[in-house]
Amino acid sequence: MIAVIIAGGSGTRLWPLSTPTYPKHLLKINGDDLSLMQRTYERAKALADKVYVVSEASHIHHVKDQLPDLPDENFIVEPARRGTASCIVAALVRIGKTAPDDEPIAFLSADHYIRDKRGFVHSLKIAASTAKSEGRIVLVGIEPDHPATGFGYIQKGKLLNDNNYVFNVHSFKEKPDFDTAQKYFESGDYLWNASYFVGCIRVFKTAMRANAPELLANYEKLDAASDQEFEQVYLGFENISIDYALIEKVTDLLVVPASFDWMDLGSFADLAKAIGGDKAGNHRFGPNIETEDAVSTFVHNYEDKPIAVIGLDHVVVINTPHGLLIVRKDMSQKVGDVSKRFKK
Repeated sequence: MIAVIIAGGSGTRLWPLSTPTYPKHLLKINGDDLSLMQRTYERAKALADKVYVVSEASHIHHVKDQLPDLPDENFIVEPARRGTASCIVAALVRIGKTAPDDEPIAFLSADHYIRDKRGFVHSLKIAASTAKSEGRIVLVGIEPDHPATGFGYIQKGKLLNDNNYVFNVHSFKEKPDFDTAQKYFESGDYLWNASYFVGCIRVFKTAMRANAPELLANYEKLDAASDQEFEQVYLGFENISIDYALIEKVTDLLVVPASFDWMDLGSFADLAKAIGGDKAGNHRFGPNIETEDAVSTFVHNYEDKPIAVIGLDHVVVINTPHGLLIVRKDMSQKVGDVSKRFKK
């Protein structure tokens, strides 16, 4: 089995902790000695015989610094961001040079927060063995623990057979409004789409031929390109996600419900939930921070200047050399939009 870690990201949703040149997957969470990407790499090594990492040129040096034991030939460098569809095409081309076309390949996101490594490996191995035996693409979906509106959903169909817990995929649903998400959650028929999937090169090429011929054309162009031509060919690709370009068009997908905890950490509210706080719900990290009559605050300071938070509840304060953020937790989904305006 082979694992491919997609280590991309624009560094906007957790600005100013993350930036375009230092995205979320490079961050250390909850006082951990390892970054999100390093934890993903540890899980990938427990899962697969060989691990590849796809990362963008602007931060590849940070990625290589964090993964010093990964051989240089196992890094696939995007000249510029072209979406997960292009990342996966590039990975399939690189892997196809040496691996058999029926070996399962698991595609993993570098920036997810997961504590249960054993559960993760268990779920992905079920997906891999099913992908190989059935000759199909197999997803791993997350069991919802609340009616989230920030994720797409996978609707489960019939069981593959009575001896396993693998489902046919009935349909995909876009990010819903709250009332719809509540119905999905109460029904028990839906999983969050975390974009984890497993398949072999032969099956991916068949799926692209039937559902996304432009991706197959990209595969063939990149496969025929020399090392010197790689950048020019890659930069000609459309910037699009693999979900929209291929996965949601395939009609015979399977899905395994995850047997592990999972958080996307798509906002500071998510980050605060993952890290936790003291009895009053306050979390502080860094020097020269004082809170007074505050509840459920999340304060990080990466400079020497003192920070005082007085009489405020449910706020996030992040001070770094890249910027200062002050936001209510329930408004933290808007951080990405604001940080993009600074970039412009």
